[in-house]
Amino acid sequence: MIVSARGGPVVMGVVNVTPDSFSDGGRYADTTAAIAHGRALLADGADVLDIGGESTRPGATRPLVSEELDRVVPVISALVADGAVVSVDTMRSEVAEAAVAAGAGVVNDVSGGLADPRMLEVAARADVPFVIMHWRGHSTDMQRRAEYADVVADVARELRARVDAALAAGIKPERVILDPGLGFAKTGEHNWALLAHLDQILDVGHPVLVAASRKRFLGALLAGPDGEPRDPMGRDAASAAVTTLAATRGAWCVRVHDVAPSADAVRVVARWAQETHG
Repeated sequence: MIVSARGGPVVMGVVNVTPDSFSDGGRYADTTAAIAHGRALLADGADVLDIGGESTRPGATRPLVSEELDRVVPVISALVADGAVVSVDTMRSEVAEAAVAAGAGVVNDVSGGLADPRMLEVAARADVPFVIMHWRGHSTDMQRRAEYADVVADVARELRARVDAALAAGIKPERVILDPGLGFAKTGEHNWALLAHLDQILDVGHPVLVAASRKRFLGALLAGPDGEPRDPMGRDAASAAVTTLAATRGAWCVRVHDVAPSADAVRVVARWAQETHG
C-alpha cells in the first residue's frame, strides 16, 4: 500500500481532464494543461495524482469511452514518465486496463465495480490498489437515491457487500481501499454524519480515503448572508480543515484539489501525534 514520507494520510491530488468539472470548470481539459497541473500538484506535495476523464458532478452526462481514453491515457503516461504515482479515476474497465498499461498504480472506481461488470475482474488481474466508493447510481439521478435509515450503518453495510464482491472476484484484501462517497447520493447532513463517524467506516477493515474537497456541502456551510453557497474555488480552507480532522481519525488518504494546505495539515497532525504519543 502507498504511504506518505511525511507521515499520516497520503495526499492525493486531483487532475480533472474534463470540460465540465464542478471544481475547476474545465481548466485542465487540455492534455498539456493537465500534465502541467499534475506537475504543479507534485511540487506542492502530492503523494499520488488521481487522473479522471469523466465528471461525476450531479447531473453530469457520460463521455464516450474513446473520449475518456483520449483524455486520461496521455496524461497518465507523461506523469508516470516523470516518476509520479498515478491513480486513474474511472468506472470503465476498458479505461482501467489502458491506464494500468500506461503505468497507473491505483484504480479509483467511484461505483465500486457496480457500473461495469468487468471492473472487478480487471482490477484483480491488474493487482493494484482498488478504491471502492459507496455508490448508488450515476450522476444523472443519484441524488434521488439519498435515502437511508441510518446513513453510517447503511453505507458501512453496503461497502461490506462490495468488499465481499471484490474478494470473490480475486482482488486481494490488502489491495482494497474504501471511500464513503461524500456527495454521492448523500445530502449535506449525510456527509457530516459520515465524517463524524468515520471510525465505523474504518471498522469495515480496510484503509479509508476521504474525498470532501470543494464539495457542495462545504459551500453550503460557508454560504454568505444571501444564502448562496460559496464558490468551489473558495472552499479550499474548509477542505484543508476536513483533511486535518480526517487525519486525526485515521484516514489512509485525503483526495484534494489544492494540495499544499492539506500536505501542511497532514504534517501538523503527524507532528502533534508524535508529541502526544511519544
